[in-house]
Amino acid sequence: MAGGMPDRNFLMTVFQQVDKDRSGAIDAQELQAALSNGNWTPFNPDTVKLMIGMFDKTGEKTVNFNEFGSLWKYVTDWQQCFRSFDNDSSGSINKTELKTAITTFGYRFSDQFFDILIKRFDRSGKELIYFDDFIQCCISLHTLTSAFTQHDQEQKGVATFSYEHFLSVFFRVMQY
Repeated sequence: MAGGMPDRNFLMTVFQQVDKDRSGAIDAQELQAALSNGNWTPFNPDTVKLMIGMFDKTGEKTVNFNEFGSLWKYVTDWQQCFRSFDNDSSGSINKTELKTAITTFGYRFSDQFFDILIKRFDRSGKELIYFDDFIQCCISLHTLTSAFTQHDQEQKGVATFSYEHFLSVFFRVMQY
C-alpha cells in the first residue's frame, strides 16, 4: 500500500480533536467516533478494537500520538486499497469485488468460502462489505493465515492439531 505519512502538524490537530478527554491517548470509543466508513454508519467497534490492538505498544488499549500516526497511515492505505477494488464506486465491496481483492492478495479460495466471508463480514444483510468490515476481513485472514502457517510444516495448506489447540489458536489470534 502506497502513501507517505501526513504532515505532523496535521496529525496533531486530528489527534487533539479525536482525544475528547484530553488524556493524551485515544481509546476505541474516541477512535470509533472519529472514523468514517463512507456509508453514514458507525465504524465497526470490533474493527476499531482490532486496530487499536495492532498499534497499542503499551497494552493499555489506547494509542498515543505516535501510534495514532501509524494507525492513520494504515487506515488511509486500506482506504486506497478498498477504493481500488470498489469497481462501481458504491462504497461497498460485493462478492465479485471481494474475490478479486482477496485473490490479488495471494489467497486462493472456493466460491463457497467467499460466500462464508460475505456472510461473516456483511453487517448490512445486503451481501456487501463496507470499508470497516473489509479491513477486519483482511486482517482476520492475514492473522489466521499466519497462525496456521506455523502449524503447516510442509507448506502444503494442511496442518494437524487437536480441536482444543485449534480453538486456542483461534481465540488467541482473534482477540477482539
